[in-house]
Amino acid sequence: MSLKIVVLAKQVPDTRNVGKDAMTAEGTVNRAALPAIFNPEDLNALEQALRIKEQNPGTTVGLLTMGPPRAGEIIREGLYRGADTGWLLTDRLFAGADTLATSYALATAIKKIGDVDLVIGGRQAIDGDTAQVGPQVAQKLGLNQVTYAEEILKIENGKATIRRMIDGGVEVVEAPLPLVVTVNGSAAECRPANAKLVMKYKYAACPLEVAEDDTRKGLRAERPYLNLTQWSVADVDGDPSQCGMSGSPTKVKEVQSIAFQAKESKTLTGADADIDGLIKELLNDKIIG
Repeated sequence: MSLKIVVLAKQVPDTRNVGKDAMTAEGTVNRAALPAIFNPEDLNALEQALRIKEQNPGTTVGLLTMGPPRAGEIIREGLYRGADTGWLLTDRLFAGADTLATSYALATAIKKIGDVDLVIGGRQAIDGDTAQVGPQVAQKLGLNQVTYAEEILKIENGKATIRRMIDGGVEVVEAPLPLVVTVNGSAAECRPANAKLVMKYKYAACPLEVAEDDTRKGLRAERPYLNLTQWSVADVDGDPSQCGMSGSPTKVKEVQSIAFQAKESKTLTGADADIDGLIKELLNDKIIG
């Protein structure tokens, strides 16, 4: 059966390089100060979508992302790996969104895309670690959801069979389509970019990414697939009061950068006296008990 799949992808700041300029005065992430990368678990989600596409002829995979114009790079990276299309939600009204406002924006875009059989996203983004957006999108769309997925085993007869991680082991569940699935980082890694697809889509861009004097405008006119879809709040019939900071009840009061420093160290032997001394010290400090 052919399916229409939307992959929720996010361009995130590389949290391995957080410095003093990482946050703005309003408590939001200063994305301009940090390198931008494809959220790792969203890549795991993309791989699951591409595997389903291979198993079901006629299936299409599109990437949906929200962010500034440079977030169009996420869509290109998806196209390089085998996705068919993409949509960028970009508007100043989307800026500063928490998970509630983000899920609202994504849900309105999915409604505009229409007739979606499967929405797949990473479990969580590394810049927030909340794991809330996927389930919130499912709730806003009124769809079934499966979280902590490791592999979508098969889709047939209008149902998806999914292996998911749970405390103490794994379980296999079956859920009817349409469906929202969030994927763990322990799922299969995403395939690398395909050289032929890189050559095909390397000039693909959203309107806001294209400068007025860009000499490749003629090329994009000749090849419509190089024109990536870009939507504003108005384009998806969104309510501005539910987008961006206006629709975000979560406020960050303070951000601290904490560096752990090594203090004194001890070298212990396997002697009974050393072991007894260590246990007594741990008990006295109430580390164990």
